[in-house]
Amino acid sequence: MTKKIFLFAFLILGFTSIAQKALKIGFVDLEYILENIPEYMEAQSKINAKAISWQNDIEKQQKEIEALKVDLTNEKALLTKALIEEKEEDIQIKELDLKNLQIAHFGTNGDLFFLRQQLVKPVQDIVYNAIQDIAKKRRFDFVMDKSSSLLMLYTNKEFDISELVLNSIIRSKKIDAIKEKQDLKENAVENEKDDAAEINADNKADALQEKIDDRETKKEALKKKIEDQKAEKLRQREAQKKAIEEKRQQRIIEIEAAKKAQQEKKENN
Repeated sequence: MTKKIFLFAFLILGFTSIAQKALKIGFVDLEYILENIPEYMEAQSKINAKAISWQNDIEKQQKEIEALKVDLTNEKALLTKALIEEKEEDIQIKELDLKNLQIAHFGTNGDLFFLRQQLVKPVQDIVYNAIQDIAKKRRFDFVMDKSSSLLMLYTNKEFDISELVLNSIIRSKKIDAIKEKQDLKENAVENEKDDAAEINADNKADALQEKIDDRETKKEALKKKIEDQKAEKLRQREAQKKAIEEKRQQRIIEIEAAKKAQQEKKENN
């Protein structure tokens, strides 16, 4: 406690000596701010769940090692020296593995540290940026965290910017959400335009194809009509030729009959 009071007094004296003007000092309650940010609480829940899982795994292995030690103690009188040394070596290896596992999960640069960096630091950065922004706008020389280990003997709520920071973060999130919504809407409009343009292009292509198909159909119909007309004319010509030939043959028959009749008449006379 004495050290904290001394540290706080030293900081105040140091701040006073920095400039001749009166210093404007604000403070925040980082713990309060973070607890009111859903993303931070969600990150903390994930971290706690992971830490509990790792700790349970460590405790399980610790119990297994303790059980091996108990078994060795109970069986020691029945084992040879070589077997005892072998089992003791196995236990030492397991203890070393357990120690390495503890360091890997909870060490200075362990899994827990990197998990905090991954999940919590982005939220903390947002908070720190909001604090800096408000501090600059309100011309604070220093902003302290009253939830930290630094002892705050007295705080005036007038200089507590915790709510301002929290509201700034919430407002920024709303603005980002609106912007994201607008971007999605604009993208949707652009996609609709693209779809409409694509549909229009498809419709034009279909219309053009229909014209081509219609032209081909008409062309085929005209070709068939011409061929039918030619066939009809040919049929009529053949019919005329046949009729003329029939008349000619009939005329020949009539002439032959007339000649025959005259010949018979002469013979009868």
